Amino acid sequence: MKRNSTLPLRFTEVCLRDGNHVMAHQFTEKQVNDAVKALDEAGMHYIEVSHGDGLGGSTIQYGKSLVDEMKLIETAAASCKQARIAVLLIPGIGTVNELKEARKLGASLVRVATHVTEADVSRQHIHMARELGMEVMGFLMMAHSAPVEKLVEQAKLMESYGAQGVYVTDSAGALLPHEVKERIAALRNSLNIEVGFHAHNNLSLAVANTLVAVEEGATRIDGSVRCLGAGAGNTQTEVLLAVLDRMGMDMGIDIYKMMDLAEDVIGPMLPSSQEIKKGSLALGYAGVYSSFLLHAERAGLRFGLDPRDILIELGKRNAVGGQEDLIIEVAAELAKQSKLEV
Repeated sequence: MKRNSTLPLRFTEVCLRDGNHVMAHQFTEKQVNDAVKALDEAGMHYIEVSHGDGLGGSTIQYGKSLVDEMKLIETAAASCKQARIAVLLIPGIGTVNELKEARKLGASLVRVATHVTEADVSRQHIHMARELGMEVMGFLMMAHSAPVEKLVEQAKLMESYGAQGVYVTDSAGALLPHEVKERIAALRNSLNIEVGFHAHNNLSLAVANTLVAVEEGATRIDGSVRCLGAGAGNTQTEVLLAVLDRMGMDMGIDIYKMMDLAEDVIGPMLPSSQEIKKGSLALGYAGVYSSFLLHAERAGLRFGLDPRDILIELGKRNAVGGQEDLIIEVAAELAKQSKLEV
């Protein structure tokens, strides 16, 4: 592969953050300690640890954490010898107060995440992260749902606030390879900072899309061991690393150790196999935020509906991350409509 960048590739493992959605936010200190130690020993660059919806996400609406995320961040930082601990922050869910506390406990990278059209709400948090001496990246979620020109406009805002990089975030796992290519290329040609890519595997394109992103110049990439992430999971870390190695790209991460921890450490944690089932496929097909799946399945049981119908309707309404309360509203409306039709 001929990369369109001379900067080194840096990898962020997200199974302890994005995977929190699958775990219903029930990670224990031991699970985090064991996973972080194994990832650190394998040579992982960054390990993201926080509630699935980022700092401050432990609420009734998003899901209560079994263990306070600050304790998990502290545990993770204490378990690392070389990897750096990252956190996610969604303005409106997390605040600068949680950011300051996470920093004190050892987090050194924050990804400030907003909907792809709402980068203006990230200014305060990006400024604070820089003041705290943290590495800070913008994270434009649901990147499939806006024109490329809008994506570039919003990325430039994050750059102007002090972000050191901006991610194209395929939150729904809905982007096709040519769409990834045009988005990464557009940011590379428009920004003076790094470009990253975060994929979900709902259409079975996560590895392919990540390779396209790397080829177009992305220098920050994400993955989740055993696909432990929302929906059908993220780019499977150990698989992507093996593919990159086959292509002559040494990430400095021990592939055998990654295979072992995927099998022996993460595998036993999985509540069920991470594969593309009808629910996660519907996410990618409808272009809906991946963390909505469990909420839609619960609403389907409550209202006697097919969760796919709920997800398709959410896609039609352009629902965005943070609108989990809309899922119940949509389900109630669909159930009422169904009764009227009968």
